[in-house]
Amino acid sequence: MRHSALYTILFSAAVCVVCAVLVSSAAVSLKDSQLRNAALDKQRNVLFAAGLAEPGEALTTERTQALFERVRPVVIDLSTGEEVPAADPASFDQARAAKDPATSREAPDNKASVQRVPDRALVYEVQEGGEPVMAVLPIEGYGLWSTLYGFLAVARDGETVQGITYYQHGETPGLGGEVDNPKWKALWPGRRVYDDSGRPAIRVIKGTAGPPASDPFQVDGLTGATITSNGVTAMLEFWLGETGFRRYLERFREDQTP
Repeated sequence: MRHSALYTILFSAAVCVVCAVLVSSAAVSLKDSQLRNAALDKQRNVLFAAGLAEPGEALTTERTQALFERVRPVVIDLSTGEEVPAADPASFDQARAAKDPATSREAPDNKASVQRVPDRALVYEVQEGGEPVMAVLPIEGYGLWSTLYGFLAVARDGETVQGITYYQHGETPGLGGEVDNPKWKALWPGRRVYDDSGRPAIRVIKGTAGPPASDPFQVDGLTGATITSNGVTAMLEFWLGETGFRRYLERFREDQTP
């Protein structure tokens, strides 16, 4: 019996069941910890984009939480740019909202390959003396091999870049993966996102751009990564436009005007 085909099948099935139970139990028990770690990682990247922490700084949980006390997460209505007071930022999942037809809409044709736009979005307002001085916006779009997810920080005037960071992508290390390079990210502060007519104008060029004072709309290209560079330009054009955060940034600027 022990060497029969039936015994082998039953034994294999029992092992599979036990392993499945163990894996499922581990996944369930670790879920809360994984969600906490994901939320903490997102908070760190908001801090990096806002310049409240140095790029690559090893932030402890305590340090992250202490710095993040200056940040106010806000759920906004993308069509109006207004805050949605009834929405809870702690439980709002923008990625899930974008996938649900009931809480999103099909995106217009765009070079960033964004398929759906959520009706609501989660932004982060950096406070100083109880007043918002900076807005950190979630951005995403396709590069060469993957969708890049990151944050763009914009100053109180609604158009001056304070910083940029990417926290998830699958671009080639040393090429498109240079979006993670602190030296490249250091080129962004002081650039402007809109031209005089109010259109998104910031772009990553092929080659070297001038300093922000004389060349405010251009950023150095990523060497050997033209497609990823174009992807960054495309996602900024999309998310800073009418479909994205344009109305929110207008309201953000107006609300801060004395």
